[in-house]
Amino acid sequence: MPPPLATIGIASVGEMGAGIAKLLSAHNYRVITNVSDRSESTRQRARAVSIELVESDKHLIQEVDYILSIVPPRDAVSTAEKMLNAFKLGKRALRRERGLCYVDLNAISPKTAMRIAERFEGTDVSFVDGGIIGAAPKLQADGSWTKPSLVVSGPHKLDSQLAETLNVKHVADTIGPASGLKMCFASTTKGLTAIAIQSFTTAHRLGMLDRLQGHLKEYSPKTGELAAKGLVGMPPKAYRWVDEMKEIAETMHDEGGFEKDLFSGVSEIFRFVADETELGKEKTESRRLGKTPEDVARVVGEGMSGRKEKVE
Repeated sequence: MPPPLATIGIASVGEMGAGIAKLLSAHNYRVITNVSDRSESTRQRARAVSIELVESDKHLIQEVDYILSIVPPRDAVSTAEKMLNAFKLGKRALRRERGLCYVDLNAISPKTAMRIAERFEGTDVSFVDGGIIGAAPKLQADGSWTKPSLVVSGPHKLDSQLAETLNVKHVADTIGPASGLKMCFASTTKGLTAIAIQSFTTAHRLGMLDRLQGHLKEYSPKTGELAAKGLVGMPPKAYRWVDEMKEIAETMHDEGGFEKDLFSGVSEIFRFVADETELGKEKTESRRLGKTPEDVARVVGEGMSGRKEKVE
């Protein structure tokens, strides 16, 4: 068997990270991750997609050619700092003279991306600004892969073969545009989901949900389909989207000139789902509760009723 094309470190192994790891492993890349502070379920998920486990960031840094940061937005800055500190501490122990590339694929604003990039200035680590648009990679029955679009920007580019494997699109030579593109895309898809949460929940409480769905099907079927799909897929991700919406608010303000109120409000919608409804509970039951748009509307409505009772 030929040697691996390169060694890729992934932080961390959620649904997207696991999917990308599986894709890379299938294309003869070695993939590793640090699991020193991760749960046993995370370790099992990593092993299931052929990720090698190490017990420190220093060990990871010594092994890899690329680090792909795929973490909740709130952890983007701290993850970069951890990896950079590990690089500085372990620099003398690196196994060979080679460059190291840090690819930030998190849902953050251009300003946050630039703040992170500044931390890498003056080091031997190349920084790439990026974002992921689409669902996690998936192997199809015919042996082909469905892949998200990995948009990246900045003066540094990924190896052409790795870029092809990951479906990377280099969109600009400066830091910020890739993160901004991700934010603009996410604002339309997740913004619609937030509107649907309020619309479907309010219609449910009025006893009009069936009629709302019927009118959407008749007069705006694409909107209805997208809203329903967004509602069903949202619950397990709501906690991640709280900070992503804040990053979108920053992007729309800094780059577009708009006020932050709209997406600050959207952030609060997802926070409410994550923190104050049964859909946001970290347990298997939450997935059963949100199988249909009607389920989501009902459970969010129950959460609103509970909030009203507390206020009264």
